[in-house]
Amino acid sequence: MDDQPSVLRVERHGSVAILTIDDPATKNALSPLLTREIVSACDNVNADIGIRCAILTAAGNVFCAGGNLKDMYARANHFAGNAAEIRRTYLTGVQTIARALYDLEVPIIAAVNGPAMGAGMDFATMCTLRIASERAVFAESFIKLGLTSAAGGAWFLTRAIGAAAAAEMALTGDSIDAHRALELGLVSRVVPAEALMDEALSLANQIARHPAHSIRLNRRLLRESERLDLPAALEIAAAMQAVVQQTDDQHEAVASAVEKRAPAFTGR
Repeated sequence: MDDQPSVLRVERHGSVAILTIDDPATKNALSPLLTREIVSACDNVNADIGIRCAILTAAGNVFCAGGNLKDMYARANHFAGNAAEIRRTYLTGVQTIARALYDLEVPIIAAVNGPAMGAGMDFATMCTLRIASERAVFAESFIKLGLTSAAGGAWFLTRAIGAAAAAEMALTGDSIDAHRALELGLVSRVVPAEALMDEALSLANQIARHPAHSIRLNRRLLRESERLDLPAALEIAAAMQAVVQQTDDQHEAVASAVEKRAPAFTGR
């Protein structure tokens, strides 16, 4: 297991971490190794206060082909065993990606360079923001293989584009192009393929220029507010505001605005 070559490249551009799926032999398909490496990368980002934003993208012309058809045919990996064993495999396997991306403390941008199929589309919806190359294609295609979305797509997709559009994608399994994804609100912008990473880095840097603790708590406040009623959301907002107002960087943000100069944040 440890001798397998990595399928996820992690690079640092200033305060931005770039996670690049790189498994051309499978068209960047889901695998146990990819699962472990994404979860590990998220843990490392959370532990490093110097990282203020992340990007998830892929090498080559495909973002992620989803599940591995050869594994499906051979009843291997996520398709091996009896019903109880398969359930356990999902809970301890691919679903850990959903938990890791959901619990990521910094915003993460999916820079979708090409087809995002099945679980690949789900990975994109798990990200905070999504931008797409003109070559991107999206499909919640599980039904075409007699499957359901076990990676978390039913939860994330509905929140990304609404119940009706999510139902249409899930129940037809049909693909949509990048411009239709923009119309649905699945992505926030569509750019030429050659400009995708420049655009993603520009957006990440727009986020990362702000104080580290403010970024992380704003990210959490948006996430928690989705599931809370108004009184509970107001309570957690007040608590988070109390925390950030005691940070050095919040005082520096105000001082730099008053003094009309660039801020010098320290992460404290």
